[in-house]
Amino acid sequence: MKKIGLLPRLIIGLVCGILLGYLSQEVFHTDFFVRLFATFNGIFGGFLSYVIPLIIIGFVAPGIAELGTGAGKLLGLTTFLAYASTIISGTFAYLVGNTFLSRIIGAVGGQASNPEDALVKAFFTVDMPPIMGVMTALITAFLFGLGMAVIKNKSLYDVTKDLQTIVEKVIQSVIIPLLPFHIAGIFANMTYAGEVARIMQIFGMVFVMIILTHLVILVFQYGVAGTAAGKNPIAALRNMIPAYLTAIGTQSSAATIPVTLRCAKNNGISHGVADFAIPLCATIHLSGSTITLTICAMAVMMMSGIPVSLSSFFPFILMLGVTMVAAPGVPGGAVMAALGLLQSMLGFTEAQLGLMIALYLTQDSFGTACNVTGDGAIALLTDKFAQTSTAPAGAGK
Repeated sequence: MKKIGLLPRLIIGLVCGILLGYLSQEVFHTDFFVRLFATFNGIFGGFLSYVIPLIIIGFVAPGIAELGTGAGKLLGLTTFLAYASTIISGTFAYLVGNTFLSRIIGAVGGQASNPEDALVKAFFTVDMPPIMGVMTALITAFLFGLGMAVIKNKSLYDVTKDLQTIVEKVIQSVIIPLLPFHIAGIFANMTYAGEVARIMQIFGMVFVMIILTHLVILVFQYGVAGTAAGKNPIAALRNMIPAYLTAIGTQSSAATIPVTLRCAKNNGISHGVADFAIPLCATIHLSGSTITLTICAMAVMMMSGIPVSLSSFFPFILMLGVTMVAAPGVPGGAVMAALGLLQSMLGFTEAQLGLMIALYLTQDSFGTACNVTGDGAIALLTDKFAQTSTAPAGAGK
């Protein structure tokens, strides 16, 4: 029997949560079951907060070390292009969200001054303080990553890779399996509090906005890359459709690499550059994920009546491009790596982090598809640079 994927499980959890909240309100006339889920959510959220610093160190430190140990101009160029693409995508997503989200939320039902006041409280809470703060973890990860790249110490690198493996196992074996129950608890509570109809309407419109933003960015990426490389942008983008569709199914940039490689080579990219750039971009180029995280975060903040400004979001976008480096090849890896930033830079509470996870993961596959499709555009530009830099003196194109 084929295992049920994460997205269907999340949808089942969401529907069951809404049904439980409705039955508790209209049939049972008790909040007992909702409070039971609220207690689980509190424990799960506390565990998530505890794991966040470990996720940051486990992902970011070895990711930076791996980038630093590479050699040659192509590594630096590809990394720069990938990061620039990610930042441009996140900034564009902010402009789109700032233009349309407030109108959407206002039309659906206005902003809630503090929606958490209406939620049912847990029976009890379990305090799980993290071993260090989020910013401390980020600084530690940067320090260790850069240090390992400079001194080329294999022992410390092996330790951080082992930590990354442990954290990935925790995500795959504990967090991901429990997420449907967490989502069920969130939506049961919101249904009982009378918030779910408004939230679901906003979810639907935000989903459409994100997909359209992905498509616009892909057209922009291939317009720039195709023009620079002397390729037909539309034809180049069309050749990447198999990679896009595969990523929707796998929800993993790493798992889609073989298909992405084949599509990139079909665009005339040299085998050497494609074999180098595509796997690298699978871990550092996250334009689609950044778009999704930015718009989802803005939606959650606006639904909670929290002011949104470019001055608060641009540093968040800049940090996303670094923190999500080497995010695990599992569904939802990007949002897991970003939880610390959401908490420390945007002030998200545990309830808002849970809502953010729900909103992000329901369309995670489309963000991944945008990531891997954009990898082909980065590879086109890298290939053009490689051809130019190796051309004989005086040779013209």
